Amino acid sequence: MFTGIIEEVGRVAGIANQNGNRRLTVTASQLNRELKQGDSIAVSGVCLTAVEITPQSFAADLAEETWKRTSFSRIREGALVNLELPMRADGRFGGHIVQGHVDGTGKFLALDKIPGADSYWLRIEIPPELGRYVISKGSLSIEGISLTVAKVEGTQVTVAIIPHTTEATNLKSLKPGDPVNLEVDMIAKYVEKMMRRDSASSSITIERLVQQGF
Repeated sequence: MFTGIIEEVGRVAGIANQNGNRRLTVTASQLNRELKQGDSIAVSGVCLTAVEITPQSFAADLAEETWKRTSFSRIREGALVNLELPMRADGRFGGHIVQGHVDGTGKFLALDKIPGADSYWLRIEIPPELGRYVISKGSLSIEGISLTVAKVEGTQVTVAIIPHTTEATNLKSLKPGDPVNLEVDMIAKYVEKMMRRDSASSSITIERLVQQGF
């Protein structure tokens, strides 16, 4: 489990395709010192397993589902990626519950300076099917960053970004149209499932009462 608090920004050194298998290599100067083979690490919000570690980099294999669902199939060598190690059992919960299971990719629209302030407005476009899970003041993981939604207008989401987040993540390197990994709040998905189950149960109960002549 992750919290969406980025610990380091790495750089994509390459994505190798060998016999249908893809391996992502990322250069990092800090977190790879803590990694051991088989450890999990979130790369721009995607939970991956480190399989090869050097003093300057780590590599992880990409399953076909990961390749199709995330931005990895679209980014190029040299791209900046956000890195986070799993939360320790005795660690502080600084963000929100992030599993590293990407729900889909959105589109980066802009990172505009807020007039008269040091902060920024981050604007992204999200897939329509994820819209029902995103609400104003709710949590949303964008590129692995735990963020709070400021405004939702159709499929466009706006988030306020403080200067520290801009400098400590890959947001400053994104260009309009770039894909961004999204993970919605999993609590919203559980609530939706329970409501559907309860709705189905109620419908069955009503149908049985009608059949019995009530």
